[in-house]
Amino acid sequence: MSDLHVSQGSEAARHLDFSLKDVKALGTRFDGLILTGDNTDGGSEEDYKELQRILGKYKLPPIHANLGNHNFYDVWLDKEGSWNRENMPNGKTDKMSRERFQKYFRTDKPYHKAELNGITFLMLSQEVYIQEKPEVGEGAWYSDEQMNWLKGQMKQHKNDRPIFVMTHQPLPPKGRDGGTHQLIMAKEFRAILKPYKHVFVFCGHRHQDLEGPAQHYVKENFHYFHNSSLGKVMNTKFEVADKEKAQSLYVQVFKDKVLIRGRAHDKQSWIESAEWAIPIQ
Repeated sequence: MSDLHVSQGSEAARHLDFSLKDVKALGTRFDGLILTGDNTDGGSEEDYKELQRILGKYKLPPIHANLGNHNFYDVWLDKEGSWNRENMPNGKTDKMSRERFQKYFRTDKPYHKAELNGITFLMLSQEVYIQEKPEVGEGAWYSDEQMNWLKGQMKQHKNDRPIFVMTHQPLPPKGRDGGTHQLIMAKEFRAILKPYKHVFVFCGHRHQDLEGPAQHYVKENFHYFHNSSLGKVMNTKFEVADKEKAQSLYVQVFKDKVLIRGRAHDKQSWIESAEWAIPIQ
């Protein structure tokens, strides 16, 4: 799941609630729930409490998450919780946003590794926002420490099994680094993954409708998937496609393939045009 954008009393909070009901109604065993960024809309204490309240209503498998740009948006909010651009950062810091995320998701760093039924998930995270580094804009800046950690994790990868690398912002086109709304250290990121087989990279951020014309799977040296959004699904003009839509990707790992299926939680149905079977050979 990606781009939940939960805040108190919001439509996005309602979307998460009915999406989890849909997931539970499937009656399928899940090994984990992965949230790829923007799990809250403003990154405030109140937003995280609302997120935890909804998640706590359901018996769920282990939950792993990373940070998106909206997880740092508390710097735009004043003490009343109102948008206040003139007084940004409103007495807040990026460090506060990181620590709040780590508190609620119980991680020592913004990024971490998860093992789910023998399958590795590397949860990469944007580490700063414009309070610390104005030049990053809405892009994902990863520290040298995080990139070296990624190198070390990939060296442990066994090429006969899939590995999942989870990001929030998408990559720019090959051959260059990213800017705002993109993964900034893109050339190094691609170089780290290049030697390895069966690498699956997932991103969010774009909110693109799985039932629309946007491209959701790109084959590079790795398999690259663009998820949609639970909170607000958009069309290619970045307009709300349908205020009721809430979508995610369901991933199954078999001995000989990885199956990815799009789910329309608002309709309690699979999205036929969003299904990919990737062989593992």
